[in-house]
This record gives sequence, C-alpha cells and structure tokens, in this order.
Amino acid sequence: MSTKDWDKEMAKIDKQIESISDDALIQPATTKGAKAPAEKERVAEVKRTTSTFGVFARLVLVVALGLGMLAWPYSARCGPGLFAYLFASAMVVIGGGWTAIWTWRHRSAQAHILSLLLIVWGIVLATVEILPRVGYAAPSASHPATWMCS
Repeated sequence: MSTKDWDKEMAKIDKQIESISDDALIQPATTKGAKAPAEKERVAEVKRTTSTFGVFARLVLVVALGLGMLAWPYSARCGPGLFAYLFASAMVVIGGGWTAIWTWRHRSAQAHILSLLLIVWGIVLATVEILPRVGYAAPSASHPATWMCS
C-alpha cells in the first residue's frame, strides 16, 4: 500500500492552480523563439506562392508517367522488358510519394488525394506482374510464372 497521503497531494495541486491567474489560463504561454506576426505572414505568403506551380508541376510529371504506363510500348512478359516495367512502376510509386509530401506541405487537398491514388496505381501495376511470378496468382499467357526468358 502507498504511504502517500493523496488528499494532501491533491490539496497542493489545487493551491497551485488557484494561484494562477485566469488570463494565464486563457492565453497560451509565449515561447522564447516565437515568431513575430510579420514573419509569420511572410512565411505564409511564400507558401501560397510556391504551392501552385511547384506542386502541380510535380503532379503533372507523375500523372503523365502513370498514364503512360497504360501504353507501355515494350514486352513486359519476362527478362529486361519486365524489369524495366517494374522499375517504371516503382517510379510511379516513388513519384506519388514525392508529390504526396509536397501536396501535404502546401495543403493542397485535391492534389494530395491524386498523389495518393498514384501510389496505389503504381502498386497495382507492379502487383499484376509480380503475383503470378511468386505463385500467388494464376499465370496466364501475358503474365507467365517466369522472371527470365528462355
């Protein structure tokens, strides 16, 4: 059993709370490194001006790659063509993550959702090729169970 008298401890805490003024409870304490309002406004303006072009330029690049994967011009059945396709699919995932970070930082909700969908799209593209080769999905003529061409 504890030897502390919890009633006395709670009474000490109550006294400390009563000694604090109501204004101190309502207003948050200022920190030593708090930024001036002018500095906060300047940072907000920089974010507003950089969010539009930079974020959407990155997003357009990754969307173009993601859509270009639908018209992949090389054979992706086996060998180097397969590995190039998987590399490009990985680039869609990495590019989606890259744009997701930027859209999150610049509070661009629609672009962030699109970048998350690009991540999912890249994973789906790679999964369609990988699963038959690891024995989890049924192999077909376009997706054989071999990695290398004979």
